[in-house]
Amino acid sequence: MKILIKNVTLLDLMPSFSVRPEMDVLIENGQIRKVEKGLCEQAEKIIDAKDKYLIAGNVCSHHHYYSGLSRGMLISSGPQTDLIQILKEWWWRLDRALDEEAVYYSSLICSIDAVKSGCTSVVDHHASPSFINGSLDIIKKGMKEVGIRGVTCYEVTDRNEGEKEVREGIDENIRFFFSTENDPLVRGMIGAHAPFTLPEYAMEGLEDAVDRTKAGIHIHVAEDRYDQVYSHHFYNKDIIKRLDDHNLLRDNSLLVHGLYLSDEEIDLLNERGCFFAHNPRSNMNNMAGYNTKLDRIKKLVIGTDGCGADMFEELKIGFFKHRDAKGPFWPSDFVSALERGNELVSSAFGGEIKTGQIKEGYKADLVILDYNAPTPVKNENLATHFVWGMSSQNVESVIIDGNLVMEDRKMCFLDEKEIYRKAREVAEKVWKRADKIRS
Repeated sequence: MKILIKNVTLLDLMPSFSVRPEMDVLIENGQIRKVEKGLCEQAEKIIDAKDKYLIAGNVCSHHHYYSGLSRGMLISSGPQTDLIQILKEWWWRLDRALDEEAVYYSSLICSIDAVKSGCTSVVDHHASPSFINGSLDIIKKGMKEVGIRGVTCYEVTDRNEGEKEVREGIDENIRFFFSTENDPLVRGMIGAHAPFTLPEYAMEGLEDAVDRTKAGIHIHVAEDRYDQVYSHHFYNKDIIKRLDDHNLLRDNSLLVHGLYLSDEEIDLLNERGCFFAHNPRSNMNNMAGYNTKLDRIKKLVIGTDGCGADMFEELKIGFFKHRDAKGPFWPSDFVSALERGNELVSSAFGGEIKTGQIKEGYKADLVILDYNAPTPVKNENLATHFVWGMSSQNVESVIIDGNLVMEDRKMCFLDEKEIYRKAREVAEKVWKRADKIRS
């Protein structure tokens, strides 16, 4: 479909931070074709966006779609006073309770929520130990039915069934990567849980998978001190050195959390060109601590760790927590980190696509905002408006890969009400299964 957006104010959220009023944008075959004033073009769909803003869609650089049915989960659980207890008493019981149906509805719900929040790309990290083989196809199915751009992987771990589980996870990553390497909307990475659930044979298998696919690894590191202590005790190495010894630190790798990395480890991941995802709300919720070294990280991106995909909210809370911790970042630094997620997505697509800017030749992953600013929006204060003023409530319409996915706050392809009704039924079944599982 050819779409023409008229009379809109373009907001460039890359570090240049520019505001361009009364512009027209022509979209065709999934790409931005023209960006000019006063375009006279025929189009199947013409959107008059006068007094509204157009941004490149937000990116959630680390999500857990498997958590999609966890909201308000009612299960009996033991103490949850630290991250390891939270994992054992909550998340590792939930993920074992997921079957194919639950994974599908988790993917649908998370994708819909993301789109409605103005998020056009999600980098997912999946786990369903009772349903590994084929699970990523179900994640992809939900993503594509909604129309969101996605990257997913399976988190390899030995925590339930040892080597058998590791092998199945690696095989699922490799199979899915090659099955989607030409997919226009969804691609794969190589997933891994965290070093403390990855013995040496698992690291060797992951190294082989990365070598075969050339995909980046997507892995949690040092979310808790336990991860570092475990690595020092059993391997006499820092976490990052252990990953590097297996050639897993590459320029398309994604490391997540890293609250307890040393300066030397950060220098090494920077030297290798890795992406690094900061997840402020999750860190606060899990009582994991705060990353005081964000300013040392070169390729910082922003994720949610499964706390939805409202990147407006994530950025606000992340900024305020950073200020509370007396960090040096300003709104522009956080917005730049959010936008860097587009580089991550491009790398996962093998450099075949460009997103994140409203320019000719870029993918048409765009969001129309109905933001009635009470003060002038200028180049110099755009990042401040993003953090202090704009929110997901301003998201009016969303275009992904040139397709109108949401218009006037209504999903275009789906019966959202019916999906949510069915999701509630599926969630009840998941909760009952999870309640019977003991850590």
